[in-house]
Amino acid sequence: MADNWERVISRLERLIDSVEPLLAKKAESSQYSTNSLDKYIAFRWKNHDGWGHLIPVKRPDLVDIADLIDIERQIEILNRNTLQFLRGLPANHVLLWGDRGTGKSSLVKGILHRYASDGLRLIEVNKEGLLHLQEITDLLWGRPERYILFCDDLSFSEGEAAYRELKAMLEGGIAARPKNTIIYATSNRRHLMPRQIGENQFPNSDEDELYPRESTEEKVSLSDRFGLRLVFYRIPQDTYLKIVSHYAQKAGLSMPMDDLHRAALEWETASSGRSGRVARQFVDDLAGQLGLDSK
Repeated sequence: MADNWERVISRLERLIDSVEPLLAKKAESSQYSTNSLDKYIAFRWKNHDGWGHLIPVKRPDLVDIADLIDIERQIEILNRNTLQFLRGLPANHVLLWGDRGTGKSSLVKGILHRYASDGLRLIEVNKEGLLHLQEITDLLWGRPERYILFCDDLSFSEGEAAYRELKAMLEGGIAARPKNTIIYATSNRRHLMPRQIGENQFPNSDEDELYPRESTEEKVSLSDRFGLRLVFYRIPQDTYLKIVSHYAQKAGLSMPMDDLHRAALEWETASSGRSGRVARQFVDDLAGQLGLDSK
C-alpha cells in the first residue's frame, strides 16, 4: 500500500512540475496584456499554445470617415450607437453586412479614429479567438476605456464551436458581459452561415431532419442577436466615380475629369467588381504610374 501511495505522490509531483510553467506563462501573458492596454488604442487577440494575449497594434490603420462616400445613413447609425456606448447609455452589438469592398471594415476603423481620444479602443478578434471571448472580457473588466471587440469578415460553417461562443456572448450566456465592451462584426453574409434554397421549403422531403424549420431558425438566430444590422449594397457607377474623384483629389492628381473617369471605368471592368476598395486601388495605381513618369 505504501508503495502505491509513493507512486501516486510521484505522479502528482510530476504533474505539478509540468503545470507550473504553463501557469507562469499565462500570468506573464496576462500582465503583458494589461500593461499594453495603458499605452495603445488598437489590439489583436493572439492565441498561442492554448493561451491568448493582446498584441498592441502600434500603427493602426485609422480611416477618416470623410473618405467614406454615400454611406451617410450607416455612418449616422453606427456613430450614434457608439456615442451611446461611450456615454454609458444602452447600446447594441452591430452587424455590418453586405457586398465586399463597400466600407464595412473602414467604417469601424473610422469610428475608432473619431473617438480614440474619448477612450474608445478596438480589439480585433479572429474566429479562433472567439473561443476566448470570456477570457478577453475578464481582462477588460473594470477598466475605464470602452472596447469594441471587432470581428472582421465573419462567417461560420455548421457545428463550429466559435459560433456557440459568440452566440452566448451576444445574449444568453451565464456570464455577465462587462459594460465597457461591445461587439461590432462585419460579414458578407446576412446570417453569418450558409443556407440552402431547400431550407425555405417546408416540408422538405430531401432532408432527413424531422424538424427542418428548427435547423433554419438556429442558423438565423445568431444574426438576430445583433441589435443593429446595417446593410451595405453594391455601389452604383456614379458613386464609384465620386469615390475615384475624391481619392484623386486627396492624392493631388492633376488629370482631366473625363480622362480620369474613363480610366476608372476601364479599371473596374478588369477588376473583381465595382466598390470603394476598387476605386482606391485604381487611384493608388494611377498615382504610382504618374509618379514614375514624373521621375
